[in-house]
Amino acid sequence: MARGGIVKDDGLKNLANTLLGCAEIYGERAWAGEAEFIPGITPIPPSGKVIGGPELKAVMAAALDGVLTEGRWVERFEKGLSVYIGRRFASMCNSGSSANLLALTALMQPDAPEGLRLKPGDEVVTAAACFPTTLNPIIQNGLVPVFVDVELGTYVPTIQALEAAIGPKTKGFMLAHSLGNPFPVAKLANLCDKGHMALIEDNCDSLGSKHRGKMTGTLGDLATQSFYPAHHITTGEGGMVLTSNPILRKIVESLRDWGRSCWCDPGKDNTCGKRFSTDLPRLPPGYDHKYTYSRIGYNLKSTDLQAAIGVAQLARLPAFAEARKANFEYLRRDLCDLEDVIVIPQATPDSKPNWFGFPITLRGGLSRNLVIRYLEDKMVGTRLLFAGNILRQPGYADIKCRKAGPLKNTDIIVAKTFWVGVWPGITPTMAAFMVETIRQAIVVAKKSYRRRQQDAILDGAE
Repeated sequence: MARGGIVKDDGLKNLANTLLGCAEIYGERAWAGEAEFIPGITPIPPSGKVIGGPELKAVMAAALDGVLTEGRWVERFEKGLSVYIGRRFASMCNSGSSANLLALTALMQPDAPEGLRLKPGDEVVTAAACFPTTLNPIIQNGLVPVFVDVELGTYVPTIQALEAAIGPKTKGFMLAHSLGNPFPVAKLANLCDKGHMALIEDNCDSLGSKHRGKMTGTLGDLATQSFYPAHHITTGEGGMVLTSNPILRKIVESLRDWGRSCWCDPGKDNTCGKRFSTDLPRLPPGYDHKYTYSRIGYNLKSTDLQAAIGVAQLARLPAFAEARKANFEYLRRDLCDLEDVIVIPQATPDSKPNWFGFPITLRGGLSRNLVIRYLEDKMVGTRLLFAGNILRQPGYADIKCRKAGPLKNTDIIVAKTFWVGVWPGITPTMAAFMVETIRQAIVVAKKSYRRRQQDAILDGAE
């Protein structure tokens, strides 16, 4: 079989078509069937993947190509995602965390565009309520993170907080659209343009969200996506860096591909026609361009097998988004009367989130541990809002940083916030059980709080 999946032998073609047909049937029967839901017995995970016949057929087709690294499927997935989001370039890598590392490290390169280039010691603003790998590239590149607080309910910073965080050394922003809810990216992008600061959108939890009518991931200088099974679409492991700047795209792909200068596709030679024509200081004349390294890079590439799953998943994304919206709205509508004891999540102004989860912050003295233990005992899966306040995590106790004011809400999140799922695998029956169970958990937490108050009064009387 030739590279790219072109089969010339009719017998092999027929065999391949038979295998692909069987794979599709197997995927539909084994993975896409809806099992009986038994309340309190059947787990309701907070996130998960929805896969079936299309995914297995696509990955089988990629396997039949025999291209085990990058090939036509990676190219298809990159083009499909760039069109969907609305960016000129998309570069696939092995994870969303790697995408964040590539995006920020690209701005540290000496050939990064003027006005966006960062250097060690520069400040980059981020949220203290974050996932670690939104922050880690800032630290790993010798930059200084500046932490801002977030709002309860939206779980992203306000534009006022972001603007107030800017100091003389501030040169960029790296922020996530939290749980699918956009931060004020349009106003921040304008602020960055005027102040010659870089903006990276961590869009890993927000594929398909919109702000002011535009997709998130389109307003920053760079944006990142994750395709881990918990996210809006999956490739198993996988990520993407998006940009409309050709210089940044070239740098990202060089860093991803060992730091090499060559831009030939894997398995191809001399695309530029100058493979043996380059003369560089300290290297022999005509040194092979495929083995010339212009920067200190990594190997963060993905594979065609992963990308093939992504191609099939991308076609499902609109239906996935509708399911997430319906599940979120069901939870919001049926829990909104509990506003006195929980913070109901809300979209940021001018935004249409493709929600990743349904966040809940408990008010007053209600115990989060009690609530989530009750939910977990009833098989309703929960997750905390990632690291909570990242500065309270053991690994970040001694990092060099600056706080742009108190982190009051972030500290509330550490103690009081969790989220439940809205992913497409949650059926209306499951959503109804989730609402019922959350209500029961709140009742139990209220009773526990009242008992603790009464015990405190009795202790005081003694």
